[in-house]
Amino acid sequence: MILESALLDVLPGQEDAFLAAFAEARPLIAVQRGFRSLELRRCLDEGRGSRFLLQVEWETLADHTEGFRGSAEYRRWRELLHRFYRPFPEVEHYGEPVLSA
Repeated sequence: MILESALLDVLPGQEDAFLAAFAEARPLIAVQRGFRSLELRRCLDEGRGSRFLLQVEWETLADHTEGFRGSAEYRRWRELLHRFYRPFPEVEHYGEPVLSA
């Protein structure tokens, strides 16, 4: 299992529009081969209400980097969501846990 992680800094004042667009975009990723789950969480720290943490579980790295990113659904995902980010998020991928409690 691969965990994709991205901090999404949404333009202030655009949070509700972003959440509506994300609700429309979610099915585009959910149908992809290798998709397992996703979570979108809003930052609770003062002054950070425009920051969201997106975590997506994939079966393999290629399911995300080659499969989803090479799909027509990803092109629509970009159209719906990428206009909200400033700066553009850095996406990272993590492997199996090395320690848990």
